[in-house]
Amino acid sequence: MKILAIEKENDGINKEEFKKYADEEAITVWKLYKANKIREIYFRDDENSAVIMLECKDADEAGKILSGLPFVRNKLIHFDLIPLKPYPGYERLFTKN
Repeated sequence: MKILAIEKENDGINKEEFKKYADEEAITVWKLYKANKIREIYFRDDENSAVIMLECKDADEAGKILSGLPFVRNKLIHFDLIPLKPYPGYERLFTKN
């Protein structure tokens, strides 16, 4: 199942805190990418936050994977998780009434 994860920065965080864990964060994301857990990762153009597409059995698994990120472990960020399913609308093109 594809899970869309949208990063949210936690309130009251000093921006300098991110620098402490930035290298470890990048390495961890790279390892998850190489393990095919993170399929795509982007930064939003309108704000400094990540949008990640994961491949997992469900949102709980995605949450567990993301909880291992240094920024999450150190309570700098959290993610809104959105489970996705394939678009079924094309079937209308091929069904007869």
